[in-house]
Amino acid sequence: MNIRPIKTENDYDDALAEIDRLMGSAPETPDGDRLEVLVTLVEAYEDVHWPIEDPDPISAIRHVMEARGWKQKDLAALIGSQPHASEILGRRRPLTLPMIRALSAEWHLPADTLVREYPLAG
Repeated sequence: MNIRPIKTENDYDDALAEIDRLMGSAPETPDGDRLEVLVTLVEAYEDVHWPIEDPDPISAIRHVMEARGWKQKDLAALIGSQPHASEILGRRRPLTLPMIRALSAEWHLPADTLVREYPLAG
């Protein structure tokens, strides 16, 4: 198979070119296996060289709201009050445990993202 670790940008570029060539290969074939291994190596290289931090809780909530076309009133309906929703989104009030549980259960946001510390407005 002649696959080796990705150590340089040139190795990375070569791996991406090979992945592009192998796209669409059938699983359980030599080309399909090669594609799977190369994708794993590229993901590992990217994780080390370009890590993506998890969003803070408010950014995650805003992203979900935007992606689903929801408004502040939808958040208010979930957490119980329009003023609290406004204060949460404005970073003037921290999320409470009941709010985190509701967001996790109803909106399927990961609880580990919601419990992260984040700055509040001063």
